[in-house]
Amino acid sequence: MSTPLLTNPPSGILRWFLRAPIQLYRLGLGSVLGGRFLLLNHTGRKSGQAHQAVVEVVAHDRATDTYYIASGWGYKANWYKNLLASPTVTIQVGRRKLSVRAETLSPEAGAQILLNYRVRHPFAARELSRLIGLDIYSGPPEKLDEVVRESLPMIALRPRNQTGQSAVG
Repeated sequence: MSTPLLTNPPSGILRWFLRAPIQLYRLGLGSVLGGRFLLLNHTGRKSGQAHQAVVEVVAHDRATDTYYIASGWGYKANWYKNLLASPTVTIQVGRRKLSVRAETLSPEAGAQILLNYRVRHPFAARELSRLIGLDIYSGPPEKLDEVVRESLPMIALRPRNQTGQSAVG
């Protein structure tokens, strides 16, 4: 894998600002974020402790109820590493809670999701590009799979049925 193109994860006031939506969920106000963000409840791969992160929903497939998210800080993000170690997690979107299984997408599939995202949300794509230091906004579509492969893992959160099996293979 090439050296990631991303800047360092946020610290200081930016970190506080990016974590503030967790408090909205804890106060029962997650619905004010709409369907564009979700609360990811995951388990620390080393500590075994419960952790939470709020991430942007890049896409939602209503037919399969699959949510797609990106690890904005790349392969080194702790929540992403935690999902690799324990892919069965719960999410909350607004007031809705789901048990899901996380799956890293292929670079080609992730690039297609990103391409659709930048068409639907050009302002957000531009600002996200600026924040994470990657051009997902104006780069040629054929370069997006390289971005996903090297720096920006895309994750599918697929619902689980009552027996604990993935509802979508």
